[in-house]
Amino acid sequence: MDIDYEQIGKRIAVLRRTKGSTQAQPAEKADITNNFLSRIGRSYSTPSLETFLKICDALDRSPDAILVSVKRDSIEYLNDDISKKLLACSPKQKRFILTMIDYLQKED
Repeated sequence: MDIDYEQIGKRIAVLRRTKGSTQAQPAEKADITNNFLSRIGRSYSTPSLETFLKICDALDRSPDAILVSVKRDSIEYLNDDISKKLLACSPKQKRFILTMIDYLQKED
């Protein structure tokens, strides 16, 4: 199974901001440094399972709430990834991609 640690980090960062807490508050509760929590949120560091569970507890969230759909091959991940990449494409590139999608769908 291929886990997307970038998505996990983003979810942790979003949950923290949504709660309106500083990095210091959940970091202190999880017994980690502000810097380490920041690095996890920016996907520069991967927490151990024990640390991940402490962060979940500090954010008052169950681990499954953060882990849902973090498999790289999940349809939600693929749709999100494709959407983000399409936004960066030029109109010419988007027309080409649309042509390719039409071609691939005809084969099915």
